Amino acid sequence: MEQTMKRHARVDVADVLRGFAVLAIILLHSIEHFNFYSFPDTTGQSEWLNFTDKSIWNGLFFMFGGKAYAIFALLFGFSFFIQHDNRRMQGYDFRARFCWRLLILFLIGNINACIFTGEILVMYSLVGFVLVATCRLPSRALVVLAAVCVVQPVCLYQIVRAICSPDYMAGVIDSSSFWRATFDVQSNGDFLSTVKVNLWEGQLASLAWAWEHGRIFQTAGLFIAGMLIGRHGWFKRDMLGRWGYVLAVALICFFPLKGVEPMLGNYIGNQNILKPLKIVVSSLANLSFATALVSGILFAYYKTTCLSKLLSRLIPYGKMSMTNYVTQGMVGSFLFYHWGMHLQLGITASVFVGVAVFVVQYAFCLFWTGHHGHGPLEWVWKRLTWL
Repeated sequence: MEQTMKRHARVDVADVLRGFAVLAIILLHSIEHFNFYSFPDTTGQSEWLNFTDKSIWNGLFFMFGGKAYAIFALLFGFSFFIQHDNRRMQGYDFRARFCWRLLILFLIGNINACIFTGEILVMYSLVGFVLVATCRLPSRALVVLAAVCVVQPVCLYQIVRAICSPDYMAGVIDSSSFWRATFDVQSNGDFLSTVKVNLWEGQLASLAWAWEHGRIFQTAGLFIAGMLIGRHGWFKRDMLGRWGYVLAVALICFFPLKGVEPMLGNYIGNQNILKPLKIVVSSLANLSFATALVSGILFAYYKTTCLSKLLSRLIPYGKMSMTNYVTQGMVGSFLFYHWGMHLQLGITASVFVGVAVFVVQYAFCLFWTGHHGHGPLEWVWKRLTWL
């Protein structure tokens, strides 16, 4: 009996990070109109609103663009480790069960994709099998695999080929027809036509975008990195000293990468070199900044009393991260797509919509977690996992 009760305690700072990531995602999705890039004509708009629109767009994408999803992916790998190791300590092998869990996630992701063009759970359910394949490897091998993934091996191959052979043309996925179909249905379609297009053209467009922008390999690398964080207890308070080194390295890497990214086109004319190189540099810059954000949150949570209390308020929101992520997509598509309210809002107004959705979700999280141990979708996912 004593053996079967062994398990890891819930890590509160992981819920803080999840809550932070989902909050950042909803703010970005709101100003993007949930992957529906349709905005009202700003001719005649005041200079003040022009300024706030540009500041909010640039500021949010600088802070969270590509970083919030990176943190979310890192925590997905961390959660897998906790579940896998809990079962290992109880004498069971979790790998087959996790494959079933990924299949359930695939179905949940497709339900979300019916409504929201651009959801990521389907991609997570597909890439997640890398965790099953690698979880028994030694840590050194996992470090190497994670590093290979995050440096974008396909892009590096394309760069080398283009340098060695001037006639080399990198393969391109033509997803323009998929994007046109999704934009048309977002602009003019009813609910059923939106569901139909999103389940095929919308999913293909989203997965093609992820492949073309290096998200597939980056996600796999972050899944493995999250698993390593769990394996070596890096989210514990006594590991803060190591996070100090991580923060220093992340900042040292970020600024030159971010600085050189817009300059590459001035010195490289060959598009077969320039395009994959930009993906590599942009991906590494975003990863560096995301790592700095994680390090900063850990220091704030463990070392600063006032910030720790403030960040702790995100724990209920982080515990229900899947519920919040899925419902924000449903609410956002209803607000901005043609099948719903089809709101025509500028960027400044849209960010306040995102804040309002967060406030409503947060209030619901406080109520729900006061009476239940899991969020609604988290509970469904757990129950179906153990069928």
